[in-house]
Amino acid sequence: MPGGRQVAAVSDAHFDVAAGECLALIGESGCGKSVLASAILGLLPANAQTAGQADLGGLDLLAAEERTLARTVRGRMIGLIPQSPAAHLTPVRTIRSQMEETVAQLTGVRGRAAVRTAAEAAAARAAFPTGHLDRHPHELSGGLAQRAATALALVGGAPLLLADEPTTGLDRDLVEHTVDELRRHVDTPVDTDGESSGDSRRALLMITHDLAAAERIADRVAVMYAGRLVELADAKDFFGVPGPRHPYSRGLLRALPDRDFTPIPGMPPELGALPSGCAFAARCERHTDACARRPRTTDSVACHHPYLPEGVHA
Repeated sequence: MPGGRQVAAVSDAHFDVAAGECLALIGESGCGKSVLASAILGLLPANAQTAGQADLGGLDLLAAEERTLARTVRGRMIGLIPQSPAAHLTPVRTIRSQMEETVAQLTGVRGRAAVRTAAEAAAARAAFPTGHLDRHPHELSGGLAQRAATALALVGGAPLLLADEPTTGLDRDLVEHTVDELRRHVDTPVDTDGESSGDSRRALLMITHDLAAAERIADRVAVMYAGRLVELADAKDFFGVPGPRHPYSRGLLRALPDRDFTPIPGMPPELGALPSGCAFAARCERHTDACARRPRTTDSVACHHPYLPEGVHA
């Protein structure tokens, strides 16, 4: 940052996503979810620094050169549904031309008529109306742009799909259609030319604020707060019984309209001025003097006072 100041946008992000699995990454705006996605794809700004590893198919994405990322990873190994689809669509070209180009580049479909048919089929998967394919991005609503971006991301059939807020701007029926289609994408085997080693299904990392969508699709849930992962849990346990173990995670669920509809008090800390201890302590009803120390991650929860299944203090 200017003046030599540094911001730890994401720290201690240890997790995996298995073939055939959807991991939902949730947390308030500004907690680092999209930065994490950009790091995986090599799309961080030039002044960003990364450390650690992000392994996919034997390739360390954080160490890969831009040529490898551009020609081998993006679209082919990792499909991206971007958080701001309008910014990722080429403004001077129709959606049809972008769909057909993507089909031609990422699939084995050849011939003008076949490519056109495949592009329309890809659009239909994301509930993008055929009658809008000949429009330019500026002629689309936010929801239609979102569906166009989703359709483009699904074309390559990549082993890993990274969906950053894929339900933004959609009504509830389209939200359910979209997440169901993403689930089908996860469960459909990858084309391995007849050779399969282990599980050949796809994986999905979905970044979302929509907890109802996460509950509908996710196998596991990862919770991020102030740039750090604070909990990793099975989705059934997280949304059901016994519920989340981290106080912040419980606060997210309590804030839902169909639950307590009680907001978490206060605001998240600035990433450039994180406290030395637990970043959530100032907003937490369970904090004690122990929270002045940074909590270690134990049993997939980073908290000094996690909830136990019985709902009592640890």
